[in-house]
Amino acid sequence: MRSIAEPRRAIVSCKHIFSSYASDCSTLTSSYRSTKRRLNGNISNAKVFQISFDDERKFLVNNDKLLRTSLDPLSPSFYSHHHEETMPSDIRYQSETSDYGSCSTDPEQQFSPILFNNDNQSSFSFSIINNNNNRRSKSSSSSSSSSLSSYESNHKIICSCGKENFQTRKRYKRYMRKTSYESYQTKRIKTNYRSKYRKQNFNNSLIKFSIDLTAIQPPPTRSWLRLSSPNTTQPTAIFTVMNYNILCDKYATRHVYGYCPSWALKWDYRRKQILEELRSYSADIIALQEIETDQFYSFFLPELQKNGYDGVFSPKSRAKTMCEQDRRYVDGCAIFYRQSKFRLIKEYLVEFNQLAMLAANGTSCHDMMNRVMTKDNIGLVAFLETKEEIYSHTFSNGVLPSDHRQMLFVCTAHIHWDPEYCDVKVVQTFMLLSELKSIMDDAIQKHRPNLNTSVDCATVPLVLCGDFNSLPDSGVIELMRTGKISMNHADFKDLCYDSYLKKYCRLDEDLTPSNDIIHHFKLQSAYETTATSPIMPYTNYTYDFKGIIDYVFYSTQLMRVLGVLGPLDPEWLQTNKIVGCPHPNVPSDHFSLLVEFELNPTSNENLKNSTISISTRRQ
Repeated sequence: MRSIAEPRRAIVSCKHIFSSYASDCSTLTSSYRSTKRRLNGNISNAKVFQISFDDERKFLVNNDKLLRTSLDPLSPSFYSHHHEETMPSDIRYQSETSDYGSCSTDPEQQFSPILFNNDNQSSFSFSIINNNNNRRSKSSSSSSSSSLSSYESNHKIICSCGKENFQTRKRYKRYMRKTSYESYQTKRIKTNYRSKYRKQNFNNSLIKFSIDLTAIQPPPTRSWLRLSSPNTTQPTAIFTVMNYNILCDKYATRHVYGYCPSWALKWDYRRKQILEELRSYSADIIALQEIETDQFYSFFLPELQKNGYDGVFSPKSRAKTMCEQDRRYVDGCAIFYRQSKFRLIKEYLVEFNQLAMLAANGTSCHDMMNRVMTKDNIGLVAFLETKEEIYSHTFSNGVLPSDHRQMLFVCTAHIHWDPEYCDVKVVQTFMLLSELKSIMDDAIQKHRPNLNTSVDCATVPLVLCGDFNSLPDSGVIELMRTGKISMNHADFKDLCYDSYLKKYCRLDEDLTPSNDIIHHFKLQSAYETTATSPIMPYTNYTYDFKGIIDYVFYSTQLMRVLGVLGPLDPEWLQTNKIVGCPHPNVPSDHFSLLVEFELNPTSNENLKNSTISISTRRQ
């Protein structure tokens, strides 16, 4: 028999006591949950701990240490050998009174709440069943295990798996099925609640973001900067040109533009804003970059035709190697013109990879083929002719010039983007300028037969705009502005392009080739900037880059700039903490450029005189 002085012991033999009790009890404390997670995560070995139990009070007392157990009844080692460790009798236990201690409906089976706590760790509580009424049924067991069996039957912590008590295995199996079903129902309810809670949080976040978005006022209207006044002494052709990189849909990804909401990056949302911006400025000529083939034919062209525009388009060179389905998503360049003011005579395409293959000879073969030819950027040229309505403005007083049909070449290009290929950018730009010279000669020969074949390109009105992906201090812009660039320029990176560039070298006074390559266009940027006060501080505005890479160049001898569209209000960007575009109020990472030009009415006379002088020199 057990000694009177021997302390009563309760067996804690299964970690599932925590999960089973969680499903049976209706209320759980946060401390119990946190400790339960910590204990379940650390259980690795199958051990049985026996703790002192007070028979009179029916709960543990005088405990101020955490009960640490690591049990796994599903492991074979649990049944092969039990490691019994008796807690010292001098351990102090602390009781806790709780309402969930009476979960059982049987008045003779009452749960005694026990609190195990530590000074430095959070506590948890659960209950022990004292089955005094089951002593008679248990007394029929063998005498060899009478004391332990009697002890186990009297004070046992219910385990939902029911595997450690073989005598009541069937009974607990039924209870296990019920508990498993109840646990499943509980988990299902919790899962549904969490899903509903997540949706509610998402809706609340979306509402909060919408509220924050409405707090951001739309950007103020960009100011118009008047630079000069029109000529009032004689009728002149006045027209506006807009340049805009609209950011192709396949490039507008969350990986690159993570600061922009995903719904504001969607093409259906952005294209409406882009179209609205094009219509609001109502430019006579619109040059677009990064416009997809399918979007040009299915959206922009039909929509702008409603406003009296017509347009030309060409995708990048890679489209030629694709099937019809994939070709639809290749981006390219487009030029729209107002049909009431211009008539399209012919369009021309400049493919840099094709020109690179033709120029790949001699020492420049390797670099030209491996660096320039692999880039499929393009340029698009539209040969336009003015109509009478272009003179119907307030300054002309309704008077037409003697020769109101004036020529105008409009070119847009998208130069390679990678800063590591600055040499490719310079070569592509020079190819574009040299090809423009050939296009002008061809166009005048076919469509102006009364003029001689060779013309001075400086006497032909030209608007050259696009995304050049080059800063104002780069070799590309130096070539465009000054008309020359040294073959030893740093942007060439000491690569071998000599055999191609030497054909365009300038001749010195002693007729020896110099080290500079030149072009004969007299070009200037409409947004001519200085280091102290730039008109546009940036045309590309993203999180990690802000700078001027878009330009509108024009022939200085034949055209004048009357005004330009100013930048987006920097105070609005700073106040609303806009770190980059696109933005719900700005559909692209580029800002549009808008310039008003006045075409010199004597441009055709200058063209005739230049052709006559050239032919005279040849004779």
